[in-house]
Amino acid sequence: MPNPNAPLGVFDSGVGGLSVWREIVRRLPHESTLYFADQAHVPYGPRPPAEVNDYAKGITRFLSDQGAKLIVVACNTASGAALHTLRATFPNIPFVGMEPAVKPAAERTRSGVIGVIATPATFQAALFQRLVERFASQVRLETQICPGLVHAVETGALDTPETEALLRRYLTPLLEAGIDHLVLGCTHYPFLSNAIAQIAGPGVTLVDPAPAVARQVERVLTQRGLQAEENHTPRHIFYTSGDPATLANMARALVGYKGPTRPVAWERGTTEDSTRETTEGFPYSASKYGRRRA
Repeated sequence: MPNPNAPLGVFDSGVGGLSVWREIVRRLPHESTLYFADQAHVPYGPRPPAEVNDYAKGITRFLSDQGAKLIVVACNTASGAALHTLRATFPNIPFVGMEPAVKPAAERTRSGVIGVIATPATFQAALFQRLVERFASQVRLETQICPGLVHAVETGALDTPETEALLRRYLTPLLEAGIDHLVLGCTHYPFLSNAIAQIAGPGVTLVDPAPAVARQVERVLTQRGLQAEENHTPRHIFYTSGDPATLANMARALVGYKGPTRPVAWERGTTEDSTRETTEGFPYSASKYGRRRA
């Protein structure tokens, strides 16, 4: 039986998953968390699904080795590419993934036209196609890929003229099509909500799936009896395969996180906590993680 006070694992290609982490911490204040930002390989969107799958499995093994009792795949691209495989590969770990919030947007639209902004990999995934078939058959769905927005968030360029120009370029066709709901199909995009709302205007409702994901995490924990004790003092630790100082600065700016940020090495397909000392070489065998493709 897993320790109920064990941490939740949350991962993304970068800082986008912090929009989900923020909602989880708000809803479940007694839960500890481990956040993994794979910034050595960000963005995931343009990468082949098999490559994203490898990274997702490596990160899952790492978080599992750190004691995570549940793992949130806080990335739409990774969820579409790897969630099914992760559940099959790690049957003893409960997973909660992301999916574009097409259903609530389709249910609430007044104009009958909804927009979705996401990465190419998200649109190409079978998960998205199933969502459209199940929930959007009676509405008009307008989609838009948005190159450059993930980079803007990763570098903190949330309100620069360059980011505004990108947003106007991507949103104009959707607005001209008459959308009244806009689904944020990448976890990075909620950090651009203010800029998006200013361009879209009051007639367009932004749909962020993060609160629904936090509710699902709570449901899964409750069903499995894994909720942290109410007197448990939570601890939050952030890991990155990139520069820990960069993650620390962005986490502080985006969600007010001021806790420890630790580097993790990705060597020959292996994730290794660089702060962990060992006399036996890497604490995680390269054979566990597959070949490196980056």
